[in-house]
Amino acid sequence: MTMTPLLQVQGVTKSFPGVKALSNVHLDLRPGEVLALAGENGAGKSTLMKLLSGIYTADEGEFYLNGEKLEVASPKHAQELGIAIIHQDFNLIPDLTVAQNIFVGREPRWAHTFLNERALNVKAQELIERLQLPLDPKQNVGALTVAKQQMVEIAKALSYEAEVLIMDEPTAALNDAEVATLHELIRRFIRPNTGVIYISHRMNELKVISDRVTVIRDGQYVDTLDVQTTSMKEVIALMVGRSITSDATPVGVRDDREVLLSVSGLNTKDRLKDVSFDLRKGEILGFAGLMGAGRTEVARAIVGADGIESGTITLRGKQISIRNPAEAAKHRIGYLSEDRKRYGLLLEQDVGANIVLSAVSELYAAWGFLKSKSMRATAARYVKTLRIKTPSINQMTKNLSGGNQQKVVIAKWLVKDCDILIFDEPTRGIDVGAKEEIYVLLNELAAQGKSIIMISSELPEVLRMSHRVVVMTEGRVAGILTADEATQESVMHYATLRDDERPGDPAERDSFETEQASPTDVNSDQTAGKR
Repeated sequence: MTMTPLLQVQGVTKSFPGVKALSNVHLDLRPGEVLALAGENGAGKSTLMKLLSGIYTADEGEFYLNGEKLEVASPKHAQELGIAIIHQDFNLIPDLTVAQNIFVGREPRWAHTFLNERALNVKAQELIERLQLPLDPKQNVGALTVAKQQMVEIAKALSYEAEVLIMDEPTAALNDAEVATLHELIRRFIRPNTGVIYISHRMNELKVISDRVTVIRDGQYVDTLDVQTTSMKEVIALMVGRSITSDATPVGVRDDREVLLSVSGLNTKDRLKDVSFDLRKGEILGFAGLMGAGRTEVARAIVGADGIESGTITLRGKQISIRNPAEAAKHRIGYLSEDRKRYGLLLEQDVGANIVLSAVSELYAAWGFLKSKSMRATAARYVKTLRIKTPSINQMTKNLSGGNQQKVVIAKWLVKDCDILIFDEPTRGIDVGAKEEIYVLLNELAAQGKSIIMISSELPEVLRMSHRVVVMTEGRVAGILTADEATQESVMHYATLRDDERPGDPAERDSFETEQASPTDVNSDQTAGKR
């Protein structure tokens, strides 16, 4: 007896001006299944999900839910039909609270008129506790980190009594522990009458959470494979149409290399406490830690986005004071924010304008006129170098996929030719093929003498790319490890140290960190008792 698919897509085609996003695509989601959807940036994954959730209308093709033809008129209609989606690009209202965002349009009211704030917060708190999320229902969403905003999206989606849950890059801003929590939520959601479509560029996740994987490439269906009998290398090869090779981990930077940037005793009002580290010329310095450890806050303090209460920043041997990111850029320090839409892009401007944005006044302006030809040539060169999928450099940046938007931000800072580049989640939302290109690019920049700070929630990425690793916890530097010392066990050992487990005297702390830096000691600690 053939099982009726929970959700079925047949022959779906969708075009936009200048590009055919999907062509004759099909997939089927079985009841009680997690179906992974894999493909490079621009392959059409998000477009297909937006068709299913009523944001777009298909040019051709049909959808079926439980064997009955499905016509989705709007996102609200999709929710009423039992289809909930977590978008890659957040759909949150920053001025509203966590509770208000989760239940927007469904708030409990007095006499069907006035908002019952107390009942709303209680309802949200019950959901948050059930999902085991570190959220405060009364906090404004705009004040949350990207990772916590992603959790609000997850809570909102799971608050609906959905049959089909679509997750488009739900873990892009989450660390390994938070990913494990999300996977547990998904397993609890799966029942004989429910299913999940799961999109992620973290290939190891697909093996852990999904039952089958459907691969699409360049807007076309390629194949559907059983995850248990398929290697992720096979999936990647189908996604990109070529084999992907991995480069070796950096072996470290010599101690005699020039210290380009030195941060000493950095303190901020809300998070950072006595943060100190050096960045050498030609070094990739990785920053690791759990969510809320203070990694992003370090980057924002260095470039002047957040105020500093005390401490010093020394650049090329000279103490400097940076009041805002524009001043940081003048010192040839570039900052790629984890939130590209808010801080990295002009979404209503074209791709070309965004790529040259950071260097317009310096490289492309003379006597009050812009060098338009040079600007276009530079933009076109970086589109080709970074393989940015766009019909042309005249395409509006908002129309690009999330991963390609990320590449545009990276291109912007490469054009600026900064001496120090701070990349906060540089591969967030980028597919596996593009990640390799970014890794190669970062190594090339380091080889050219550029100094790079790389903040990432993906620990394997930090370990692979970093010459040294700064591990943070609770706003402090818990330890600094060389490439040889840094392992998943040693990094997590430092990342989970609490304040009361650290010596208070600076001299004693230095001795403590020297002792704890030994991989043997760290591993034996981990074996004796996991934190």
